[in-house]
Amino acid sequence: MHNRYVNIKTKNNDSGKRVTTSTIYPPIPRSLDDIYIQTTTNDRIDMLAKKYYSDVGHWWIIAEANAIGKGTLNIPPNTQLRIPTNINKILQDYQTLNR
Repeated sequence: MHNRYVNIKTKNNDSGKRVTTSTIYPPIPRSLDDIYIQTTTNDRIDMLAKKYYSDVGHWWIIAEANAIGKGTLNIPPNTQLRIPTNINKILQDYQTLNR
């Protein structure tokens, strides 16, 4: 299974202690091609990312597009979610912001 923390970077601070750095996510504008779904019982953001993007690691795209905060990958049933379709542009913007 893909590690959903793969994008977390670490560095050594001034005292030599290893710390994590902030990850910057790009804004995800709406597109006429976006897909809208109604969640069902036991839907999870990472599994939706696998279904729509073939990569559980892209869970953050769905989370950012729907303003879902930290804490859980579970989504309550009957929640409407937007699944962005401009994945290549989003990933390119992500890479640019996190160089």
